[in-house]
Amino acid sequence: MKPLSSNTQTLRVPRIGFGWDSHEFKPGIPLKIGGVLIPHDSGLAGHSDGDVLLHALADALLGAIAAGDIGTYFPPSDPKWKGADSAVFVREGLKQIEHAGYVVGNMDSTLILAAPKIGPHAKAIQEHVAGLLAIDPSRVGIKAKTPEGIGTDNTAIAQVAVLLTEICWP
Repeated sequence: MKPLSSNTQTLRVPRIGFGWDSHEFKPGIPLKIGGVLIPHDSGLAGHSDGDVLLHALADALLGAIAAGDIGTYFPPSDPKWKGADSAVFVREGLKQIEHAGYVVGNMDSTLILAAPKIGPHAKAIQEHVAGLLAIDPSRVGIKAKTPEGIGTDNTAIAQVAVLLTEICWP
């Protein structure tokens, strides 16, 4: 299907992206969510630093412009990414959306985990993610829910939605 167009101008519309990720808790590793270290007896097992929020965010950014997922750019089979800071994945997503002519309008997220409580850390996570995205913290939603009845008490799950807007040059 051809894009809608009017002679030489292509209609550009906002785009949304959705990302989802999960990792199991594992003792002996630090817990990092949204780029923030959170005191807890276990961290999230993953090939990189296991940051479920930043993984879901990277996938949401890439998905909004139909550019694949973080595994496309950072395969878990590549030892180069073992223990990597997940901010690298978000920065690549931002590079790709900028190249496509978009910027982040806002982001909303839901973290699903039994423990630790995210409330005391939500503001720090919000501010860190806003800094990564270069947007005001008021445009970054961080919510947390417990996984009551779904049998994922030893897992952290993140869901992220982003709205991208077209870059407007003066």
